[in-house]
Amino acid sequence: MSARAGVAVTGMGLVTPVGTSAHEVLAAMCEGRSGLVAPPAGDPLAGCLEVAGFSPPIDPASVLPGPDARTADRSTVMALRAAGDALADAGIEVGRDVDPYRIAVIVSNVGGSATLEEQVLRRAERGRLGVSPYLLSGVLPNMGAARVAIKFGIRGYSSSIGTACAAGAQSIGEATRLLRADEADVVVCGCSEAPLHPTFADAFGNARALARGWAGDPTGASRPFDRRRNGLVLGEGAGVLVLERVAHADGRGAPGYAAVLGWGATNDAHHVMSPRPDGEGAAASLRRALADAGLEPGDIGYLNAHGTGTRLGDRAEAAAIRAVFGDDGPPVSATKAVTGHLLGASGAVEAAVSVAALGRGVLPPTHNLEDPDPGCPLDHVRGAARAARTEAVVSTSFGFGGHNLSLVFGRPATRLARRA
Repeated sequence: MSARAGVAVTGMGLVTPVGTSAHEVLAAMCEGRSGLVAPPAGDPLAGCLEVAGFSPPIDPASVLPGPDARTADRSTVMALRAAGDALADAGIEVGRDVDPYRIAVIVSNVGGSATLEEQVLRRAERGRLGVSPYLLSGVLPNMGAARVAIKFGIRGYSSSIGTACAAGAQSIGEATRLLRADEADVVVCGCSEAPLHPTFADAFGNARALARGWAGDPTGASRPFDRRRNGLVLGEGAGVLVLERVAHADGRGAPGYAAVLGWGATNDAHHVMSPRPDGEGAAASLRRALADAGLEPGDIGYLNAHGTGTRLGDRAEAAAIRAVFGDDGPPVSATKAVTGHLLGASGAVEAAVSVAALGRGVLPPTHNLEDPDPGCPLDHVRGAARAARTEAVVSTSFGFGGHNLSLVFGRPATRLARRA
């Protein structure tokens, strides 16, 4: 394990429907406090969604100077808040604690879809001159990474990953690759998504992917692995982690939350929106992550599942987990039941939750899992949180296009350890 324990998680920043710190989010998940609500009356989403996961409002001026605050998409604003919190949590000031050219940023998102929709409508109403000259800086998918780099003076490697709902997890994986290759000392990585606007919601609705029939009980709408599940719940949010070479963290006396032990990425090569029903691609990503970590399936004490609450997706993931871990696999839970599906940001948020669960020795349950689908035979954590000390945990993420990502975290390899 020590050969692969050279990357530490030293900071975490979250913006979610159930909290804005790893401690707060894990507590909400363990207590079953849902962040899912019906869109408020008069909201344009009210005619598109029965239920959604809204993150707290953020004043753009609190993270950006005046002119920029007026043109930044909400996804960028949330990315900046989460990145700022993560760097503060890690105790890192660029230039003081790390060379500006030795810190990288990989912050992903789908792009400013709400900003694009607004400008398309303005063009339809006012013609060519109605389109803002700042449109591109609002909608390009690299703007989260670019704004974070500009705000914090990060001059090293910079990128944005475009692997849909696997993007946040893959950002962490690619950050690990950079640190292992000694191309950076620190990487700010994660994802931010703001999909709660009518066109995006209607696309999911018309694809029959959204949970239906829960208007009277929004908190019951997201039901991963439950027999009554009938779709996902859209949410918004951001998750950013600070990863650091262990030697660098030790050099500045920084404690680590956990070690990134391994990661694995594959593609189903099957369908642009549906996973392979047998879960073979997802299983391959799990095996790659375990091999990268130098671990056996029996070494894993908890798995935070992608678990969106779709019938096909949950069964495919359950098949993948059983293919890798067998009948005696690790405890499994799907925390989207309280946050909704934050798209690419889910992978980063759930990675932080997995790290927090590892550190605190408590496994959050799958909320709403009342009648497990017999087609998903796993060791489900349900009903209440489960106390469990474990040495290693896994977080999985899967995205449209067949992208499969698995991350393995273990106990800190830094001299100093820290609990979320």
